[in-house]
Amino acid sequence: MQFGIFTVGDVTTDPTTGRTPSEHERITAMVTIARKAEEVGLDVFATGEHHNRPFVPSSPTTMLGYIAARTERLQLSTATTLITTNDPVKIAEDFAMLQHLAEGRVDLMLGRGNTGPVYPWFGKDIRDGIPLAIENYHLLHRLWREDVVDWEGKFRTPLQSFTSTPRPLDDVPPFVWHGSIRSPEIAEQAAYYGDGFFANNIFWPKEHFQRLIALYRQRYEHYGHGSADQAIVGLGGQVFMRKNSQDAVREFRPYFDNAPVYGHGPSLEEFTEQTPLTVGSPQEVIDKTLTFRESFGDYQRQLFLMDHAGLPLKTVLEQLDLLGAEVVPVLREEFAALRPAHVPDAPTHASLVAARDAAVEAAR
Repeated sequence: MQFGIFTVGDVTTDPTTGRTPSEHERITAMVTIARKAEEVGLDVFATGEHHNRPFVPSSPTTMLGYIAARTERLQLSTATTLITTNDPVKIAEDFAMLQHLAEGRVDLMLGRGNTGPVYPWFGKDIRDGIPLAIENYHLLHRLWREDVVDWEGKFRTPLQSFTSTPRPLDDVPPFVWHGSIRSPEIAEQAAYYGDGFFANNIFWPKEHFQRLIALYRQRYEHYGHGSADQAIVGLGGQVFMRKNSQDAVREFRPYFDNAPVYGHGPSLEEFTEQTPLTVGSPQEVIDKTLTFRESFGDYQRQLFLMDHAGLPLKTVLEQLDLLGAEVVPVLREEFAALRPAHVPDAPTHASLVAARDAAVEAAR
């Protein structure tokens, strides 16, 4: 099972000091956080994509390419890549290039995004969000698997005898997760292609995401990719830890209360009761994260949001130390002990190449 962190790249005023980092400070902090994630033994770093303030990660592949040059083992991903407003040709080329530069340590999560004004900025209509996601991914999927593509759709100009370059590393495309917090159509899409489904379950009660994941698993089996419990699932999470639970709650409360992503709404106590947010000791984080398996079944990737809401870099790095030293080793052991042998690990470039080669050999 993979454990990692994702960032939304928000530039938020620290409510305890009144200080707002510059965009440059926030961007360099994200790189520092990624390198720290590898240092403490995490598996994955994922960055969001945003084109509006107060967020800075408008060019995920640029950032991930820079991080790839400064890490050795870390899997690099997105959370999310906007399949609706990006040209699928550019996604195909950018991520294939990144795949080569990172020696295969790349996958991506596709999503529609949650910021309405972005659509007209890129010449799209938000009312076409689902059809755009379906059509654009159909093209992206072909671009990575066919050397020459003839294509015509509704939302972009046709392609005639087009070859996306560079070709994917080892002729194996990056693994794709389809991210959704509300759309059964996206769960269906992930199942149809045999891709992963990432439920970023950080805002709503678990019952909503149980339905989406159950649909994805059922349809994954329907399309013949494996049994329902072999479907590839990822989950989100949010944590803030101190050795003492009361200290964690006291320190994090002002950040929660003013956070642009969930502040000024339900109380901290309500949020921790209804969502994956855990504010407390490392043991409390372990205990709550282990319940995710009970709610959603065996899954392959757990990503935590830790660097948001104005938290200073020093605090985030302290959180990563706790996560890497006290939480993830226990979670690895516990999840591994519970997972049946037929449930796969999260795909990597190496495992996808091996599966491709085994399929070729079996067909001879």
